[in-house]
Amino acid sequence: MSPRGRFIVRRLLLAIPVIVVMSIFVFLMIHLVPGDPVQTMLWFRATPHNVATVREQLGLDRPLLAQYLTWAGGLLQGDFGQDFISHAPVSTLLAQRLPVTIELTLLSMTLAVLVGVPLGVRAAARPGAVRHLSEGLVIAGIAIADFWLGIMLVLLFAGIWQVLPPSGYVPLLKDPIQNLRYLALPVVSLAFGETAYILRTTRGAMDEVLDTPYISFLRAKGIRERRIVYRHALRNAAAPIVTVVGIQFGVLLGGAIVIESLFALPGVGRLIVTSIQQRNYVVVQGGVLVVAALFILVTLVTDVIVGWLDPRIEEGAAA
Repeated sequence: MSPRGRFIVRRLLLAIPVIVVMSIFVFLMIHLVPGDPVQTMLWFRATPHNVATVREQLGLDRPLLAQYLTWAGGLLQGDFGQDFISHAPVSTLLAQRLPVTIELTLLSMTLAVLVGVPLGVRAAARPGAVRHLSEGLVIAGIAIADFWLGIMLVLLFAGIWQVLPPSGYVPLLKDPIQNLRYLALPVVSLAFGETAYILRTTRGAMDEVLDTPYISFLRAKGIRERRIVYRHALRNAAAPIVTVVGIQFGVLLGGAIVIESLFALPGVGRLIVTSIQQRNYVVVQGGVLVVAALFILVTLVTDVIVGWLDPRIEEGAAA
């Protein structure tokens, strides 16, 4: 097997114990949180006898180890359990909500990359007004919270100017134009901070590469500056940029929980928040585990891309 093949197989094998440990952590975290889901389900009918009966029916009276093994066994078969409130399969609920979260995250990351990378490259290649602009954007992106920015955007674009809807969602296949109108404010709110991190990383990586003797040699040969920047320097600076994009993708998945609740988007994040309020821990377990699995998958893809961009990383990991 080639070094690249061994590298990919090793990363896949390492992902398996990470997912197992994550499932244990999620299970214990949810079960150790104060609050009884049966009390929430029964509400005014929560007599001691009814609570004991329902706990026995749901298997909540069994030891934690037995409950985890039952839950983990169901996961291997694609069964995430059953919603305590609606009695619908959790896998069905997640399948309905996951496309919204993925679309929001992909659009936000695409916007952050399309703005952050070119601006970071220009800030490093042409110091001056562009660099000062990038420094201001980095400070603002790190300092401003995404939920506060979202509220301000709603007040401005939906309240004062009334050009974009403040909340709601239309599926992409049903009406692409309306879909983008409803997602415009959430995407900008979520992408603003990530743009700052990607811009800062791109600018720093390009600064480091442009100061190397290799670039000075290319300039001495009379090669055009644009070709040096975009063909040679950017390629050598790509590895840290891709790494940060992969890491920030996981941050976006976490930030989507707040943004989906703010803009009433029917995604996994809003489902998790609602389930936490209802003490519906089966749905919370499934939602958190899916988000964690997506983050692990993105990290795996990022490692493979970085290994392809920088053969030294790939060879060192496969050795």
